Amino acid sequence: MKYLGLLAIWALSADIYALENEIERLYKANNVEGAILIESADGKLKYQYNVNNKESFIPASTFKIPNTLIILEEGLIKDSSEVIAWDGVEREYAPWNKDQTLKTAFKYSCVWCYQRYAKKVGDLKYHKYLKDFDYGNQLTGREITRFWLDGDLRVSVKDQISFLRKLYVENLPIQKQHIKTLKNIMLSESNSQIKIWSKTGWSGKDGWYVGYLVINNQTWFFANHIEIKQSSDLALRKKLTLEAFRILNIVQ
Repeated sequence: MKYLGLLAIWALSADIYALENEIERLYKANNVEGAILIESADGKLKYQYNVNNKESFIPASTFKIPNTLIILEEGLIKDSSEVIAWDGVEREYAPWNKDQTLKTAFKYSCVWCYQRYAKKVGDLKYHKYLKDFDYGNQLTGREITRFWLDGDLRVSVKDQISFLRKLYVENLPIQKQHIKTLKNIMLSESNSQIKIWSKTGWSGKDGWYVGYLVINNQTWFFANHIEIKQSSDLALRKKLTLEAFRILNIVQ
């Protein structure tokens, strides 16, 4: 029996290794430098490519996931539909140049919206939340309105999934109603086959697509970081993630 158990473990390991090789070929075929981690909810299955736990990156707009919770917990905005008044400043991205709600600010990665609230949260409270969340290296920097864009905050691919797991089971020092509000905002795709809760991010060379999906009553967490060399690479954040799920035969 012991021999059969070892044989089963070896077979599973060999299968995972073969699938991870296919994911590696996917990234190389698209000339992408990156790392991806996909984990089952029970933690029994883990697929990865080029993951180095010592390597961390600027979270960019993926920080809007914990940041939204902080803004809600601090009572700076009531719910996802409260209007965030546009300041009238024309910016390079047209969807930002109008009134927003927390839902649209999250969807369109509205930088000025979150910067407005960052000033109100302040450095001391951000450090406390980052510590309580055990989020990344827990650093901010000199500019409180930009620490997730080009400041000192860094997260690894593994850090992203670690936080997503806490969010999923609602094991965070945040009121449950605020976690549910965030989850409603994060739901980016929903049909009879699949549901995806996700966020993209981009700052300089750092491109992200992180979240979790539910399909066939199974939950899978994912974090994909790629190096952005040109604007056309942005579409690869999500595209490569979903292609990896197809390689694993999780998504059709």
